[in-house]
Amino acid sequence: MGPLTFRALRLLADGRFHSGAQVARTLQRSRAALSETLKGAESLGIEVFSVPGKGYRLAEPVEFLDAHAIVSRLGPAAARVRLTILDAVDSTSTHLTALAQAGAPSGACVVAEWQKAGRGRRGRDWQAGLGASLTFSLLWRFEQGPGHLAGLSLAVAVAAARALERAGVRGVGVKWPNDLVHDWKKLGGILVETSGEMLGPTAAVVGVGINYRLGEALARRIDQPATDVASLGGPLPSRNALLADLVAELVAALERFGREGFAAFRDEWKARHAYAGRTVTVLAGGEPPHEAQVIDVAEDGALVVEAGGRRSRLTSAEISLRPALTSFPHRYPSSPSTPATRA
Repeated sequence: MGPLTFRALRLLADGRFHSGAQVARTLQRSRAALSETLKGAESLGIEVFSVPGKGYRLAEPVEFLDAHAIVSRLGPAAARVRLTILDAVDSTSTHLTALAQAGAPSGACVVAEWQKAGRGRRGRDWQAGLGASLTFSLLWRFEQGPGHLAGLSLAVAVAAARALERAGVRGVGVKWPNDLVHDWKKLGGILVETSGEMLGPTAAVVGVGINYRLGEALARRIDQPATDVASLGGPLPSRNALLADLVAELVAALERFGREGFAAFRDEWKARHAYAGRTVTVLAGGEPPHEAQVIDVAEDGALVVEAGGRRSRLTSAEISLRPALTSFPHRYPSSPSTPATRA
C-alpha cells in the first residue's frame, strides 16, 4: 500500500464529502490517479463513497495517529520513549526487532496505522484494519537475563488493563498468558519476544494489539469471539489518547518489573483473571487436549491447574473453554479499577 493512499485518506478522514478535484490538486495528482489510489482503501478495511457532484467521502471517519498529541500526553514517560509512527508495516514487532539488533535504545516504540502481517502468539495472524485497532511494539532493555523475565507478558497485560480502565473501559479481564478479555471475548493481545545472553542483558520487544473499532467485516475474519473498545459502552476514547495511556502505563510497568519482577503484579493479575476457578481445556504441544480447573498463577507466572486430583504448572500451553461449558455466567464482573493519574 503506497504513501499516496494514506495521504488521500487523511484528507478524507473527517467523514465528510470532499471535492475530488480539490483533493487531487492538494495531492498534485490527476483525478484519474486519485480514483486509482483510493481503490486501495478497500484492502485497508476502509469504504470510500464516490458521489457525482459531491466528491469522495469515507463511510466512517478515521482518527489518524498524531505524534505530537501522543507525546504531549505521555507525561514522565515521554523522556523514556522514542516514538515512530508508520503508515504500514508487515509487523511492528518484526520491524522493531530489526532495529533492536541494530542497536536501537530502550524505549524505542513503533506504532503502525495498519499491519500487513501482524503476528500473535503461536504464529497466529493479528487481524487489523485502518483505524480499527491500536498496534504497537515497545523495546525495553533489561540488565537481567531472559530467565529472570518470567511473567513479563502477564505484567504487560496488567499495565494494558490499567490503561484501558483509565480511558473509561471497565471490566477488563486477563487470560493466561497474554490476552485481554471482556465477557470472555478477546479485546487485545500481547506478544513478548526476548533475546540476550543467559546472564543478561536482555532485549524485550513487547507487542500490543487492542481492538478499537472492528466493524462487522473485520470481526468476521477473527477466528474466536472478539470485542472492541467501541462496543463496550461509554464515550469512545480517542485513539491518540488511548495509545498514549497504554504506552505510559507500559513504561511504568516495565521499569517496575525490572526492579521487582512479576511479584509486583501478581495480586492484581489474579484479581483480573477471568478464568480463575473455571474449568478449561488445556491444549499443550504434542499432548491430547484435557480438562483441568484453573487454581492459581505462580510467582514466576506459570498457570497452576488441577486435573484428576493432581496439580501441574503450565509454562508453555494454551487454554480454551470447553465447547459445551455452561458454568460460566453471562457476564464477567467488573474488576476493581486501579487508581491512576492522567498524564
